[in-house]
Amino acid sequence: MFIGIDHGTTAMRFASEKGQFKLTREEATGFSINDLTRLCPLDEIEGIALCYSMGDNFSKITPIEKVTSRGVVSRDGAGKHIGGGTKVFDEVKKSGLPAIAIPGLHRGSPTDPRFKAYSHQSSPEKIGIAFAACRDLGDDVVVSDASSNTVTLLVTAGRLVGAFDACIFAPGTRHGALDVDAIRRVDAGECTANEAFQQAGVNYSLPDDGNLRIRTVAMFAAMECASLLLLNSRARVALAGSLAPVIAPEVESLLGQDVAVYDEWCASRGLAAIARDVFSGAGTILGIDVDL
Repeated sequence: MFIGIDHGTTAMRFASEKGQFKLTREEATGFSINDLTRLCPLDEIEGIALCYSMGDNFSKITPIEKVTSRGVVSRDGAGKHIGGGTKVFDEVKKSGLPAIAIPGLHRGSPTDPRFKAYSHQSSPEKIGIAFAACRDLGDDVVVSDASSNTVTLLVTAGRLVGAFDACIFAPGTRHGALDVDAIRRVDAGECTANEAFQQAGVNYSLPDDGNLRIRTVAMFAAMECASLLLLNSRARVALAGSLAPVIAPEVESLLGQDVAVYDEWCASRGLAAIARDVFSGAGTILGIDVDL
């Protein structure tokens, strides 16, 4: 049995080919390796693929025991720090079960160098989403993950080309890019940049006026997809994340094409599939090298 673990904004999601469960980030602070028996007996686990935060201090899929600092340059930065992801990572590492850590996309990644104008492109669980979408839709895919934040990736000929991270372009419900007003508040000492990022989503920037917030996320997600389609016009489009089903009709209308819709389990299921391929001998995943 192969297991994928998604370190999401609000929850940790665990999936195998046959089941899944999730823990809030707060609940995950009490995680024990025996919690995985909800999926299968521990002695039946053949491999685990997991993520931690931004995954920005390594660029190859790597055994968990070889990853330093849990794979991040620093715990400081964009995101809320609770401790659930740390607990899960450390418990899996301590268990001795075969496990690999998935990197994020950043300046050390084998993406189009033009995307490296920004230091960070995507956190690692999005690679699980892209892998799952490509298994279904083929080797040319644009996939946008929309929920607390919005991140959109492009795969061309089976290789990750690049991505827009949450603090660059489209807002989600909680997080978004720092606009002029946010920069002024940071400069005035009213909040930190991280606090501003965590309050830049549509739930903070727009009134709760009918479906305005949802339509706004849909518009910006569609704009990210359209931007990446400039680099690969034949790519199919997919949406994932908790907002995917509700924004899909608007995104389809704006793009003038059908989109595939995935649910909140897409990342963890895709990571489980990555684990299966890596522990079966795959040397690359979507152009990312494997270093076992």
